[in-house]
Amino acid sequence: MKEFRSECPISTALDIFGDKWSLLIIRDLMFKGKNTYGDFLASEEKIATNILADRLALLECAGIISKHKHPDSKAKVLYKPTTKGIDLVPVLIEIVLWSEKHENVHPYATEFAKAVKKDRNRFIKEINENLKKVVE
Repeated sequence: MKEFRSECPISTALDIFGDKWSLLIIRDLMFKGKNTYGDFLASEEKIATNILADRLALLECAGIISKHKHPDSKAKVLYKPTTKGIDLVPVLIEIVLWSEKHENVHPYATEFAKAVKKDRNRFIKEINENLKKVVE
């Protein structure tokens, strides 16, 4: 079992996914359909290769993502969210809503926020169902 800094649930969560790179990898996996090392490397935030490898290993160790053989290439690995990872969808959506409310964001984020606000529960349920299909 991993040792955490404290028994505080916020601190524990931050020990697992509390840096920007981990959250951006999770975002790309959940919302942008990225699922290979190369896909994550090509994200606009320009993550360094050593950091990407480290965060993928950390997220896998924490049970947020899992590694699978790529169906089209022996050289590639396919990353998928786990059920534990999919449970982060509402958290990510809340971060988007907070950012959209308080900051200048890309128009895509504004449209995303509008769609969420129409029926948050249905929106989250649809994302979860789509992600669970990927996991199966």
